[in-house]
Amino acid sequence: MSFRIPAAALLAVSLATPAAARDPVSPARQRATVAKLVSFGTRHSLSTTDDPKRGIGAARDWVAGEFARLSRDCGGCIATERLARRFVGPRAPDGVVIEDVLGIQRGSDPDRYVIVGAHIDSRVTDVMNATSDAPGANDDASGVALVLEAARLLHRERFRASIVYVAFSGEEQGLWGATLLAETARARGWQVDAMLNNDIVGNSLGQNGVVNDRYVRVFSEGIRSSESLAEAIERRGIGGEDDGPSRALAKAIGDIAVTTPGGFGVFLDRRPDRFGRGGDHEPFLRQGYPAVRFSVAAENWDRQHQDVRTENGRVFADTIEGMDFDYLAKVTAINVATIARLAAAPAAPATATIAGALSYDTKVSWAPVPAAARYKVYWRRADASAWQQSREVTGTMLSVADVPVDDHLFGVAAIGSDGAESLVTFAGREKR
Repeated sequence: MSFRIPAAALLAVSLATPAAARDPVSPARQRATVAKLVSFGTRHSLSTTDDPKRGIGAARDWVAGEFARLSRDCGGCIATERLARRFVGPRAPDGVVIEDVLGIQRGSDPDRYVIVGAHIDSRVTDVMNATSDAPGANDDASGVALVLEAARLLHRERFRASIVYVAFSGEEQGLWGATLLAETARARGWQVDAMLNNDIVGNSLGQNGVVNDRYVRVFSEGIRSSESLAEAIERRGIGGEDDGPSRALAKAIGDIAVTTPGGFGVFLDRRPDRFGRGGDHEPFLRQGYPAVRFSVAAENWDRQHQDVRTENGRVFADTIEGMDFDYLAKVTAINVATIARLAAAPAAPATATIAGALSYDTKVSWAPVPAAARYKVYWRRADASAWQQSREVTGTMLSVADVPVDDHLFGVAAIGSDGAESLVTFAGREKR
């Protein structure tokens, strides 16, 4: 059974045909993608790159071929790029060339980007073992299947921001592929409006028989890891610990999830990642970009980073049998709707400020956004985490009567002529 992207959600944000908005997310197609990736035996970053049927080289070639096939389908709408750099570290002491495979769908705004990614590499128990079979079905062929499905559903659409679909290498060696793209984005002057990292997104049966198919976890930082000490102190001083750009992205994803059918939701985990662990969104955070990680609600550690084996009837293996493709389809639908909304929307205001000390009224001001048709000013009581009230205006200033600045938090989003809405920019103090 196919899981349909909510038509109303995509129609509200897409700049393309209604038919594209009605395309279904296909669990069967995603299963076939995962099976193909598993068929390469191992995708360890130090595995062979010249065997046409085995190893990470063959897997990357196949993903590049999928981007090229989609591009032919839409008259060249996706440009395939392969970024490569040599890395040396404890998990590659002799060095290894790490390569990312990108499918870039150009938007009308030349410098704005939305990135959705997952890592293509896999491993077994010994992280240095580059020859044994490492299926990596859920970690992280599931994420690559999501990325390719998003490209299949959105490649005929036309958006303001460019969309980058990426399969990273080197995640298990030290987030090297993500580091390569994050640093490349910074060097090229990209304005990255959002980075969605999908890592382990395809199972609902967790450790010890725990089952959770009701939601996906979205991890996000509050105070930006890229902020200076002075900036962090300022954010704390204005009460913005829960409203950094990545947290704003996570909250937007939560709002989008509400529109999906079947009651599937988002658990907003207020950490950058799982406790003591990391992922490919972190290099983007270090560059100051809004970035989050999607991961399943119920992890099964017997099916992560394991030699394929059975001991006393207990299965240790990251194989396709441990996956739930209906669950993966639901996570994919939320990703697709998020990408579509943010790529269609204008940029978020670069800055927003509030004033109103010694007053019961608050004045909110913000930087104009060239593509915005109007703006939405949000506010909430300072003891709440979700926005409670809002008002749309066409200018770049709003006075909110009888809402004292001391007890309320404010933010501003830009809205395009088609109704697509940006992330919310948290409002801080006026600079003097």
